[in-house]
Amino acid sequence: MSVPCGSVEPISVGLDIGATKVHGVAVDADGAILAEHREPTQLGSDGVLRTAATVFEALGAAGPAGPVGVGVPGLVDPDRGTVKYAVNLGLNGDWVPLGEMLADRLGTSVMVENDVNAATLGAHLIAAADDVAYISLGTGLAAGMVLGGVLRRGTHGAAGEIGHLPVDPNGPPCSCGQRGCLELVASGSALAAAWPSPDRPPAQALFAAAAAGDTRAVAIRDRFTAGVADAVRVIALAVDPRAIVIGGGVAALGEPLRVAVAAALARQAEGSPFLASLDLPGRLQVVPAGIPIAALGAALLGRKW
Repeated sequence: MSVPCGSVEPISVGLDIGATKVHGVAVDADGAILAEHREPTQLGSDGVLRTAATVFEALGAAGPAGPVGVGVPGLVDPDRGTVKYAVNLGLNGDWVPLGEMLADRLGTSVMVENDVNAATLGAHLIAAADDVAYISLGTGLAAGMVLGGVLRRGTHGAAGEIGHLPVDPNGPPCSCGQRGCLELVASGSALAAAWPSPDRPPAQALFAAAAAGDTRAVAIRDRFTAGVADAVRVIALAVDPRAIVIGGGVAALGEPLRVAVAAALARQAEGSPFLASLDLPGRLQVVPAGIPIAALGAALLGRKW
């Protein structure tokens, strides 16, 4: 798609920089996606800059570029545009001035944000609500929040790290140094460990086997979705958002995931009129198929965030 003939309003560009790909979108003033492009990520500082520049240039046909927002894994200081601990990108060592380096390379202003926070802004847009929680079911488990229309980052950038909430003191060790953390049950990596699949995504394989009546698959699916429901309850009881949006790689399951998590929430509320009154299943959404939620959210960074 392209900007209508005669339009000179700058578009906003969002780049979701991940370990395997850089996914970019160009959006108009209403947040509608005008164009998107992706490239395999070249690792290391130089590689990330080259890949980002290639994606940015490919989006140029959509119209004159305005600000660029970038979502990136790791610890991010958005005020300085710096990144730390993005080891999967080959950005090792101390703070990397990614925003400054990209601005020099692209010739425009750049804002940098943690990738889950960027995706939260995309969830804020698609949910059309000022109080939104976003739960990312990827390799790990993390959440982001927009409360009262404001992105909540936290004093140490740790807001939403619900995956490291210990739920089983006798559980296995977590990479964070604790034991029995929630993401050891409710994450894409946990699901893949419980139901390995050599020829298709583990989440799809598990849910298909459960739907076909495999009793072991049913038990693993129910344990996983109960863990996701626990994550939803934690967020709901902490900040009481209007909408709770599930994204991340596992969310590619779509409606079957929403139905299964909603059913787990309903079971958890059976003995609690208080929980039942909160209607958590009714607040639950899954990112629609084909929506690059993190890139979309990154495109919004240069506007009000």
